[in-house]
Amino acid sequence: ERFTVNFTITNLPYSSSLRNPHSAKFRATARVLSTMLDQLFKKTRIHSVYTGCKMMAFRPAQKMENTGVDAVCTYKTDSAASQFDRVILYREVSNKTNGITNLGIYSLDQNSLYING
Repeated sequence: ERFTVNFTITNLPYSSSLRNPHSAKFRATARVLSTMLDQLFKKTRIHSVYTGCKMMAFRPAQKMENTGVDAVCTYKTDSAASQFDRVILYREVSNKTNGITNLGIYSLDQNSLYING
């Protein structure tokens, strides 16, 4: 199963190289963010069924100096696992990112997190 995660990074200036999925900057940023999201989701209640995230796009945020992130994440459906609950996952992510302010080296726009199950 898939779910989307969207958020805005405030200390990663958007540039046109982030628009191109074949650019070195896109690939490097995607690799770092995928690793950080893996570490984050492996500390949540979906840890046992979580399988990974793929960066789909980076986009200019409302403030051009910020970068919006669109990722698609996947998890295995398992009758033994608790149902995917995006509200609970949102709360867990909020707690583990210091109130949606930090994801590793990145600063986040506190009002930008969106999880769609």
